[in-house]
Amino acid sequence: MTLDRSNQSYKPVSVVLVHGAFVDASGWRKVYENLSQDGYEVLVVQNSAVTFAQDVERTKGVIAEASHPVVLVGHSYGGAVITEAGSEEKVVSLVYLAAFVPKAGESVFDLASQEVPGAEKAPLLPPKDGFIKIDPQKFAAAFSADIDPAEAQFMAAAQRPWGLEAVQGKITSAAWKAKPSFYLLATEDRMIPAQAQAAMAARAGATVVEVSSSHAVMLSHPEEVVALIKTAAEPNRQS
Repeated sequence: MTLDRSNQSYKPVSVVLVHGAFVDASGWRKVYENLSQDGYEVLVVQNSAVTFAQDVERTKGVIAEASHPVVLVGHSYGGAVITEAGSEEKVVSLVYLAAFVPKAGESVFDLASQEVPGAEKAPLLPPKDGFIKIDPQKFAAAFSADIDPAEAQFMAAAQRPWGLEAVQGKITSAAWKAKPSFYLLATEDRMIPAQAQAAMAARAGATVVEVSSSHAVMLSHPEEVVALIKTAAEPNRQS
């Protein structure tokens, strides 16, 4: 979608990007640059990944800074964050990217613990000092199998530990019950199985687009990510 400010029906929107676990906000660079070049205001949340409540508050703070109504985008664990923070009045739609979509009373831990027939478990190491990490030797295959191998290797070495308090934080209010949601389903994901993604998206009544991608969809398929965000930002979807 190309923004046409000569069209009186055009309503500007801001895009707020919320990253997931084991990575940081720098993974949004391709998406940020693409959307910025097309005229969107794009704001990026840097999660603590220490506690869920802290990440929700950080996201709400960035939403408050936005100049326009917000399309709120979450990857992986970021999906839980936007589900809670998305109840803010300024948020008009939610975009989930290979993400967890909890309902009220659920945590990411609850969703990740559910058995998916035929799917391998994410290769997480045992918790240490209140944090978990992905086995570095299995990181690329599980998280980012379709990006440059050198970049995937660096991501494994530089991964951010994920706090158990963030993993176990429970949703109190699910924004998708009241606001339009969109889901980019990564069919080659080895962190959140495609079957689990499909079930969560269906429960939320989300508009689903499938892409043959690893979990790192914002890195390997930024064009598809941007296209879905633009769909969620269409003026006729604004309230």
